[in-house]
Amino acid sequence: MPSQFSRRSLIRGLTAATVTLSLAGGLAACGGDSDAATTTDTAGTVTVGRLSNGAAKETALKVSEVKSISAYLPASVRKSGKLVIGVGALPSGSAPLNFVGSDQKTLTGSEPDLGRLVAAVLGLDPEVRNNTWENLFVGVDSGKVDVAFSNVTVTEERKKKYEFASYRKDNLAFEVLKKSTWNFDGNYENLAGKTVTVGAGTNQEKILLEWKTKLAKEGKKLTVKYFPDQNAINLALSSGKVDAYFGPNPAIAYRARQSANTPNPTRNAGTFSGAGATLQGLIAATAKKDSGLAEPLAEALNYLIEHGQYGKWLAAYNLSSESVAKAEVNPPGLPLTNS
Repeated sequence: MPSQFSRRSLIRGLTAATVTLSLAGGLAACGGDSDAATTTDTAGTVTVGRLSNGAAKETALKVSEVKSISAYLPASVRKSGKLVIGVGALPSGSAPLNFVGSDQKTLTGSEPDLGRLVAAVLGLDPEVRNNTWENLFVGVDSGKVDVAFSNVTVTEERKKKYEFASYRKDNLAFEVLKKSTWNFDGNYENLAGKTVTVGAGTNQEKILLEWKTKLAKEGKKLTVKYFPDQNAINLALSSGKVDAYFGPNPAIAYRARQSANTPNPTRNAGTFSGAGATLQGLIAATAKKDSGLAEPLAEALNYLIEHGQYGKWLAAYNLSSESVAKAEVNPPGLPLTNS
């Protein structure tokens, strides 16, 4: 496969310059750092969107090992025969990204499903482990997890510890009640006087807190509140405890569709790139720095892009607007200071 070899040479030359309405069962049914059932049905077939309770269209995709790619896996991973995929979806998950399916046990969503597709290209059995967001990174650091597929944004700060293979645009959004008249216009000053909730330890929290600091220097106030899980965030928004939630655009778009016929429907009040105002943010498979995984992961992702499975995966989850033309190793990310 000449295209694989030529792209591999290109990737080696790249440098660092280069969460939902609760679904049936919730994530409480899935213990932390425990294996969830895979969706690899038969040899050469991965079914995405299984048990998704309406969050995705179930789609069977043909995909098999590509030996010209799997040959470049680190020896330890190749010898193990499995790819341990970390997802930070505890305690309540965030459809359509990651959540426990309608069988009350299978971890499903766009993120773990893409991990399973990549594992198939690499000739490895996918082993999906569910964690809290914080413990997801602990798992990667300790080697208990090979790679995180969990809506992780590429940032320059994270590059100090991790290596990346990008696979989707990172767009953030503000979620408000449909009856709200407030909209975010891309200017942080628009947030003065507002109370906003955000996930702790996330990229969007970093951006929001920097805006809060800027407003404070101008004598203006932005109140940031935290809640233990997505269900609590949804309740805070519907009850008026907060004006808006700042989070991943796919999850906010999903909840707007799901809540349309409820007493408190929500809507998207404006988007923002996960890498700041001047750079398109990217979501990436995340491995420990110098693990040797980023390049074969990017190769596998590019194989899926070129052969159509990637597009069908995005379409199954209604995420086609966030597609990328190619996977990149360590692309530019959110700057150390988002000023």
